[in-house]
Amino acid sequence: MIKIAPSILAADFAKLGDEIESIKSSDYLHFDVMDGVFVPNISFGIPVLESVRKTTGMTLDVHLMITSPARYTSRFAKAGADIVVFHIEAETPENTSAAIDELHKLGKKAGLSVKPGTPAKALEPYMHKLDIVLVMTVEPGFGGQEFNNAMLPKITELRRIIDNQKLNCELEVDGGINLETSKLCIEAGANTLVTGNDIFRAPDRTARIAALRHLRH
Repeated sequence: MIKIAPSILAADFAKLGDEIESIKSSDYLHFDVMDGVFVPNISFGIPVLESVRKTTGMTLDVHLMITSPARYTSRFAKAGADIVVFHIEAETPENTSAAIDELHKLGKKAGLSVKPGTPAKALEPYMHKLDIVLVMTVEPGFGGQEFNNAMLPKITELRRIIDNQKLNCELEVDGGINLETSKLCIEAGANTLVTGNDIFRAPDRTARIAALRHLRH
């Protein structure tokens, strides 16, 4: 089954509790954490996560787009994240492995993300330890960007690795995801869809989540 992860980056923060309630039929709630250094934008951090954790039982899927993320992965996990995904480009191999292990010790799921310019093979040394892999289908940093079709072969390659090695690893996509591009991603092998504007701007958010979840290829 396809999993849906609405990004609260597209929500109205003046009424965040109501916004989260409106998408509670989704599988995950996605947090885009940006530091203005690794990516050219600043979003939110641990205080927002802690606040949201107190108000919802949803699975919180935290995507760290920050420098030296291994310094913070356990802090986000302890603040309420169920899944912590960070960028392979932002850490050393040693710190990457250590952070994945620490997340698992804390009972959390661990994932790695890749920017459009990073090849799928960069993830291979870690795939056997990961619960989720996130392919950015836009350059990370801003919502509302247009989907990059050139990322579809990368999704297909990662699906092949996951299936060939019989890994229990979700394949998530984020960036320009809507009803049309979701079909392309699912055909390529993705099974978890992150989308912000497509859901939060929909007249009926529950119906849009259901439509995305039940896409067939």
